[in-house]
Amino acid sequence: TGFVFNNDNQDSILEPLCFPEQPADGAGAPSVQGPSLQGPGTELLVCLFCPESVSLQQKDVLLKHLLLEHKLVIADVKLIADLSKYMLYWKGRFLEQPVTDFCSVIKTNSTGPVEKQEDYFLLCDVLPEDRILRERLQQKRLEEVLEQQQVERDDGSFHRLCMFCSEEFAGNRSSLLNHMAREHSFSIGLPDNIVYCNQFLDTLQRKLDNLQCLYCEKTFRDKTTLKDHMRKKAHRRINASNHEYDRFYVINYLELGKTWEEVQSEDDRELADDEDDDWSDWQAHPVSAVCLFCEHQSETMEQIYTHMKEAHGFDLHKLRTELSKFYQQVKLVNFIRRQIHQSRCYGCQEKFDSRDAVLRHIAAEGHMMKLPDVSTWNQPQYYFPTYENDALLCTLSDSDEEESDETNHGEDVPVIAEDISNLRALKQSSVLNQLLKNRGSCS
Repeated sequence: TGFVFNNDNQDSILEPLCFPEQPADGAGAPSVQGPSLQGPGTELLVCLFCPESVSLQQKDVLLKHLLLEHKLVIADVKLIADLSKYMLYWKGRFLEQPVTDFCSVIKTNSTGPVEKQEDYFLLCDVLPEDRILRERLQQKRLEEVLEQQQVERDDGSFHRLCMFCSEEFAGNRSSLLNHMAREHSFSIGLPDNIVYCNQFLDTLQRKLDNLQCLYCEKTFRDKTTLKDHMRKKAHRRINASNHEYDRFYVINYLELGKTWEEVQSEDDRELADDEDDDWSDWQAHPVSAVCLFCEHQSETMEQIYTHMKEAHGFDLHKLRTELSKFYQQVKLVNFIRRQIHQSRCYGCQEKFDSRDAVLRHIAAEGHMMKLPDVSTWNQPQYYFPTYENDALLCTLSDSDEEESDETNHGEDVPVIAEDISNLRALKQSSVLNQLLKNRGSCS
């Protein structure tokens, strides 16, 4: 979920919230966020404008400080390879030139009184200098990791006991990892996918010493009970949602936003380009769109539209028709999401103590289809999603004529912080891909 704070009795959201993931088997599962590769180091993060500094583990404190005190937001923080160096670089640049030379400016309450308007600054990789900095930090981190991995590959002094049978292994780390996979059905991935192997094994050993299951992470009264549990429940594997393991997998340093769990299902060899790829067995994942008012999820947009109309009396399709412009539809959905999250009626702006209370009020007062004045929700802050994985936003669109009109009227086009298409292009054109190929050919 996003980081929520309160400022002058006004609820605000520092980062987008996140709906729970819906697994294929229908069982509940925690939402998985991107890898955090910073590690538990003692590096300090400095404020870009003042002497304030915090440890790396308290980065959310500094991000909140930047927003509240300096009205600055850094986009895609989790994709920055070395946040400490990133902050130091921009602190120096802001001393040389004003922040407006680098950041997009977002004016809140733009249609309201001047005294209630505020300027917020967005620092993101739309700026070429920021994108280049992020790439260089990523490249440097990748070089360090690949060097460490090569040292571990060549290390002949490796010496450890098996965690399950206490058999002794010396020489190369692969002998122990292959033994645990073969004899105990416990695999953490191919040896060449792993870096900082000793730290990884130390982490796992500490959990077992604390009588903790490596998969479900429950604690047991003795070693015998723990062993029986892991064997009978087939829990001789690690927890895919525990980001403590992210930094031990090389792939997390290679591509932005790719999770380590995918490593376990991938071959360690470089895939050859195949012009005749067979896509016949490809299946799309269901969209799992979530209702604006309850936790109901549907696998098609028609189903979720029907649910909201029949269960809540809310006709989103009708509102979409009335609001022909795409960005108006986006802002309205994000506005309603935000108001419901904050237990506030979007029709009359009355605040309640709980989500259930506000929903009862909306139904009783007939406010379901009552929208406030357009100036209330047609604000720049609602360009940004309340929930970062909101599939409902993917269904919104306008007509071809209106798209053409948007093209001819550039003043209506907003600055979007997280441009997915740009991010994909960045991945494809990144120097990291070439670096990886060069390293692969040398090893």
